[in-house]
This record gives sequence, C-alpha cells and structure tokens, in this order.
Amino acid sequence: MADRDDFLAWVKTELYEAELALHNGDAAPRRALWSRNEPVSVLGAWRNAHGQRELDELFTSLARSFSECTSYAFELQAYDVVGDMAYTAGLEHTSATVNGQPRTYTLRATQVYRREGGTWKVAHRHGDTVTG
Repeated sequence: MADRDDFLAWVKTELYEAELALHNGDAAPRRALWSRNEPVSVLGAWRNAHGQRELDELFTSLARSFSECTSYAFELQAYDVVGDMAYTAGLEHTSATVNGQPRTYTLRATQVYRREGGTWKVAHRHGDTVTG
C-alpha cells in the first residue's frame, strides 16, 4: 500500500506543480519529470511526439503557447501501481491564455509512468479534448 500512497502523493504535488508551471509558460518542471529513457511518447490533444527530440520540441512549443493560468485541476478517476510501472487516468480542467486568447477546456488525460532510480518518471501521455 505504501507504493500506491507514495505515488499518489507524488501525483498530487510534483506532477501537479509541473503541469501548473507548463500552463504558465514554463516547461522545465514538466520536462524534469519525464523519462530520458526510450521509449517516450505523447499522443496529444494538439500535437504528437515520439522520442526525446520531438518531446523537447513539443514541450518548448507548449510553453510558448501557454500563459496566465488562472485555474488548473486534475480530477483523478483511476490509478494503479504495479511494481515499477504506474498509470493515471483523469480529467484536466484548465483556464489559461493559449496563443494570446483566454480559454477554458477539459482534457481526458492518461499517463504511464516508470520508476527509474527510485523516482517516478512519465513515459507516455495521451490527451484529448472532451466534447459535448
């Protein structure tokens, strides 16, 4: 049970803070939480990325797009930890400026994590816009 509790605490603190920073235009905290080991991938709501180079380009682009986040909440719907692998699935509710325009939206987000050197790292993200 400690693994699940520790993972959930990490999701609610470090991971949350990194996502909030990204929505304020700073990709460094998010990038720090992502694995530097292959494979890594994003099937994003706005753009996909496979491998380290594309991931760095994506995060840089997203940081340039976002600013002035007034609200970010992650509504965790499911998660589990099995050995050195974990996942989360939930809804991300965001209000921020995107490319100069205020926007409010919700994404469905599923992420896969690997424990590397005793630390959780993100290895994969799938996000899509909730419509209707």
